[in-house]
Amino acid sequence: MDKQSAQYTGLVLVSGEDRPGITEALFSALAPFSLSIVDIEQVVIRSRLILTILISLNKAHAQAIEEDLNAQAELLNLDIAVAFSEQESESIAAKSGLTHVVVLSQDLKPAALAGLATAIASAGGNIERIHRTASYPVTAIELLVSAVPTAVLKAELASIAAELNVDIAVSPGGLMRWAKKLVIMDVDSTLIAQEVIELLGAKAGAQDQIHAITERAMAGELDFEASLRERVALLKGLPLSTIEEVRREISLTPGARTLVKTLQKLGHTVAVVSGGFLDVIEPLLSSLEIRHYRANTLESKDGFLTGGLVGPIIDRAGKAQALRDFAAIEKIEIEQTVAIGDGANDLDMIALAGLGIAFNAKPAVRAAADSALSAPYLDSVLYLLGISREDIEDSGESLRK
Repeated sequence: MDKQSAQYTGLVLVSGEDRPGITEALFSALAPFSLSIVDIEQVVIRSRLILTILISLNKAHAQAIEEDLNAQAELLNLDIAVAFSEQESESIAAKSGLTHVVVLSQDLKPAALAGLATAIASAGGNIERIHRTASYPVTAIELLVSAVPTAVLKAELASIAAELNVDIAVSPGGLMRWAKKLVIMDVDSTLIAQEVIELLGAKAGAQDQIHAITERAMAGELDFEASLRERVALLKGLPLSTIEEVRREISLTPGARTLVKTLQKLGHTVAVVSGGFLDVIEPLLSSLEIRHYRANTLESKDGFLTGGLVGPIIDRAGKAQALRDFAAIEKIEIEQTVAIGDGANDLDMIALAGLGIAFNAKPAVRAAADSALSAPYLDSVLYLLGISREDIEDSGESLRK
């Protein structure tokens, strides 16, 4: 270590029952001394306080500082430990190249965090900080990691998420993490809980046939356009009034409204691209104030569906192109886009986006995405973006809406 860069530092660790006045008393005790605060971290869990303070000081003042802090410990009924040393006083704020790792689980186990820590260490990373961003209905933990490139860490952790039974997202630190984003998502089984084509198929008495084709298409076993045209052909003869009936049957995925409204309030743009039908979903998108959207259009004649489609098909390539187009309109770099989907039709936009998220997705989509969500709450996406539950509630959006 360079002696010229070394400073005399003190690490103060405070623990005990939390109550008003503790912080004031501790810093009032430190105030008379010629010292500087280098770093500080505090957490309160179930009324139990843990506070750490890193100070740089004159070595001659160390004993007096320790005595004054011990006196405060007795007065406040706290445990205070102080460790002095001569070393560099760099704080985490001075470090660059930090990576954020977000871990989500509906039932977080110690073994999962142990496995995660092992993987980070194996990649050469060091965990600088850990804090909780949500506690229900999923637990979300964010780790700040140094000493390893984000791309390396992302590759290392992507392969173990399923093994650890957790969802993991890895993103670089820095100001760009908080830049304006375009969040684009699929509709069927993502924004909404149903598959619209199957609801229409039920009205036509062809639900089982359509479901079988849909499953094969979403798993990537069939060409999407051909499978879509085959399914739509089974709707021939349905009256247009059926579309309004189906609109009343669709419901948002839990947390979808919270996701959309929170992102909008924070200045981000939400867009939708669907292999489904604009005829059915347009009123819903309007109610959510989503301005950018693309979907397929059902052909009709004399008040009945013809079994055909109008215009170009929104397939895998069409979804990726929509992402590019919407990003250009909003002047957002592709690196600042987020794509969310569940089926093979979403693979191209998930691969293109800065962050691709598989939401309760097929195995092929999970394998291709940067992160996968297995909890049935769409607003969990917010935690992957570094937005805490407290931030959501402050925005006026309650969970699960």
